[in-house]
Amino acid sequence: MSAVDVGSVIDHASTANGPDDISRRLEALPASGYVWRLVILLSLGGCFEIYDLFFTGYIAPGLARSGLMTTTTQAFFGFSGIGAFVAATFAGLFVGTFFLGFLADRFGRKAVFTWSLLFYSAASVIMACQTTPGGLLLWRFIAGIGIGIEVITIDAYITELVPSWMRGRAFAINQAVMLSAVPIVAALAWWLVPLTPYGVDGWRWVVLIGSAASMIIWVLRLYVPESPLWLARHGRARDADAIMRKLEATAGTATTRPAPAVAMTPARAPMTSGFADLFKPPYASLVVLFMVFNLCQAFGFYGFSNWVPAFLVEKGINVTKSLQYSFIIAIAYPLAPLLAATFADRFERKSIICGAAAATILFGLSFSQFTEPALLIASGVLLTGTNMTMSYAYHAYQTEVFPTAIRARAAGLVYSMSRLSATFSGFIVAFMLKQAGVAGVFGLITAAMVIVVVAIGIWGPAVRGRPLDA
Repeated sequence: MSAVDVGSVIDHASTANGPDDISRRLEALPASGYVWRLVILLSLGGCFEIYDLFFTGYIAPGLARSGLMTTTTQAFFGFSGIGAFVAATFAGLFVGTFFLGFLADRFGRKAVFTWSLLFYSAASVIMACQTTPGGLLLWRFIAGIGIGIEVITIDAYITELVPSWMRGRAFAINQAVMLSAVPIVAALAWWLVPLTPYGVDGWRWVVLIGSAASMIIWVLRLYVPESPLWLARHGRARDADAIMRKLEATAGTATTRPAPAVAMTPARAPMTSGFADLFKPPYASLVVLFMVFNLCQAFGFYGFSNWVPAFLVEKGINVTKSLQYSFIIAIAYPLAPLLAATFADRFERKSIICGAAAATILFGLSFSQFTEPALLIASGVLLTGTNMTMSYAYHAYQTEVFPTAIRARAAGLVYSMSRLSATFSGFIVAFMLKQAGVAGVFGLITAAMVIVVVAIGIWGPAVRGRPLDA
């Protein structure tokens, strides 16, 4: 089933400034500085989401050093270990994406983008003040709920502001900007985690710095409009038209692109009212495919990114050095999507995902075997680069295949599987690290990536060049 098949059953009858008309006008937009500024502004808001998400791994040595958590535990579900902290993060992300992804469909992309960021930032401040493992895990879980809502909202938001012919580059730039937070949090962890400035554990400073900086969202929200497709879907045709006129006007003398080659079928009223309906035609096959994909890709992605410092320590490198090496590896996070932007719209999204997954297998196995610092860092950088290439591609892919009326809900449902996978990956990686070492962990990551290549390669729909809700 293609995105065209899915989109054709959901839109209202085509009228001036209705969803079909807005989709056509969006698809005809030329590139403009204003469109790219919107992508950058949304991405800057997402920086704090990435910062909050990725400090999970970078403050882990500090949690162990402070005595709040241990690296491994005797029991598989040991709630005093780093694995439990990782699990609490992704359990919250699962709740946010699975149960609350619909909020952006109901209340709008802009409102949810703003309030979810403030919600998880406040929860992170409270978490930084905890002195018991139970309190730490509870507030990490609560913060994760807000991060989960934010992830889905930003993906839907960008999808609905950018035409298909440049959407791949838009998501690549989005990921590059957002992921610039990773080397920042890695550098702060390298500097602060081994210390106790003013008698306060360094890991707490890392958390608080990110939460304080997130207040910039109150400035960003003034310059970002609501999604015109969402407005049209909710009967606010005048507001949608006003935003589209601004998008079109800011293109200046740029040549308007020709109308989409794909026929736009007049759509019918929404048929989906709940999660159960997503498992019925015409959505079921897409939902199942992307659920399987997310279960596997998340294990490969977070099985490495959340455990880099711990893997390095396991290989005999001390905490300070492991954080230094992790910082160097983290530089690849924003650079990889920038490189991917050069080919993001030249190939089908599924081809990029499959190629990146195959490269992850190669570089992951290399990382597991090396002990020389230079080789470890090189393979870690390459592995991070392939992970991030896959990441930008699937963030675009799993939102554009679903129609506007259910985009956030459907994407939230399938993406929640990655959160569920990452929740248990914390325990699984900790167990395998203890039983079979780093090589055992990467054996599991290889199996997960093989499933990604097979599932997306065979059943993934083609989306290149197709307008939204076509």
